[in-house]
Amino acid sequence: MSSSPTVSPKSFAWPELRPGRFIKRFLPRGLFGRSLIIIVAPMVILQAFVSYVFFERDVESTTRRMARDVAADIALLISQEDTYPSPLREQLRANAARQLRYDLSFTPGAHVRPRPGNYRSTIDIALDEVIAQQIGEDRHFETGSLEGKRKIVISVDVHDGVLRAVVPRHRVTVRSPDIFPLLMFSSSLILLAVAILFLRNQVRPIERLARAADAFGKGRAVPDFKPYGATEVRRAAQAFLTMRERIERHVQQRTEMLAGVSHDLKTPLTRIRLQLAMMPEGADAQALRQDIAEMERMLDDYLEFARGEGGERSQQVDLGLLVRDAARAAERAQPGPLEVDVPDGMLLSVKPNALRRCVTNLIGNALKHGRSATVSLELQQRFAEIHVDDDGPGIPPDKREEAFRPFHRLDQGRNLQTGGVGLGLTIARDIARGHGGDLILSDSPRGGLRATVRLPV
Repeated sequence: MSSSPTVSPKSFAWPELRPGRFIKRFLPRGLFGRSLIIIVAPMVILQAFVSYVFFERDVESTTRRMARDVAADIALLISQEDTYPSPLREQLRANAARQLRYDLSFTPGAHVRPRPGNYRSTIDIALDEVIAQQIGEDRHFETGSLEGKRKIVISVDVHDGVLRAVVPRHRVTVRSPDIFPLLMFSSSLILLAVAILFLRNQVRPIERLARAADAFGKGRAVPDFKPYGATEVRRAAQAFLTMRERIERHVQQRTEMLAGVSHDLKTPLTRIRLQLAMMPEGADAQALRQDIAEMERMLDDYLEFARGEGGERSQQVDLGLLVRDAARAAERAQPGPLEVDVPDGMLLSVKPNALRRCVTNLIGNALKHGRSATVSLELQQRFAEIHVDDDGPGIPPDKREEAFRPFHRLDQGRNLQTGGVGLGLTIARDIARGHGGDLILSDSPRGGLRATVRLPV
């Protein structure tokens, strides 16, 4: 005999329910849409509640009260028909029609055939219930409508025929109850239009601040940005302007300091070069000249790294032409097989000199450490990507982040900064990030390293 497996209470785990995450899928992501929901949702809930109270409570109770008065009039007419003889009934009927403003008629020898109970509206139900209470459940009657439901017909059995009363509909129910939801809906549309206009004016300064911050992050000038809007938005915009001024002042001070240091160091180097020019040729003099050239190149690299092309303004350029110019410059400095596959007509706002230097550095590294290299340009949905591929030894994935460290040389694999001071990739990534993008290292389809400059469009 085998027993069924049991599940321990501790081993069973109920699935975690997160209704908030499910609701977030249907909520708008923008501030304008969410603010509009905050205004519209309470308005819709309030209207639904008021409509329920109005139609289900107020209208129904008012209808029953008015129907009770009409039913009392019908009960009085029935009592007259059942009590008085025929000649007197006609006179009483005419007098009642004049006083009650009903259209009364009598059909002798007829009988009312009660309907099975298929009522068309709440008014019919309320009227039938009240009339039944007034005249008794044993007496047959029926109600109907005339002239497009503007009048109600009440037919009731009397002792020798059928009494028919045509009653104006406003005597039984409130006049035009549909006007109330129409007015409420119209006022809601007006309030919604005012809310949309007001919210749009409040959200627009936030959108401008976001665009200005995004443009500044991409290295583009924002000369016409001024704080306006609500107090909190003005404070945020003013804080952004203050931050931008501090960053620009810091970059300018760093650039001026490095430029001064470079100038001060180049002055004694120039004097040494002049002294070497007066010395006889020899191995020592040649070595000193090489050292001086190396020091000057190192100073230029230091200055370029500190400056980061921060003073250059962005402009609209053809990215394909810029990449081809950078490829020609890199090929002149480092000859080698180079394949360039870039389309024309891809316009983008960039700092052309800085980006050209970035791409030139990457192509030069690829030609230096590989037998050949390729350059391609690809446009994605949100980014433009410049790929530089080579067939060299590449860089291990765990060492790629180290390659971006300033003044750092890789000891294993290949060294992208051979012959330099360890700033080539650092400067290239600094330029890419200055445009709001990034520089990414990955495996190349050619077997070596792929350097991708990703720029936002």
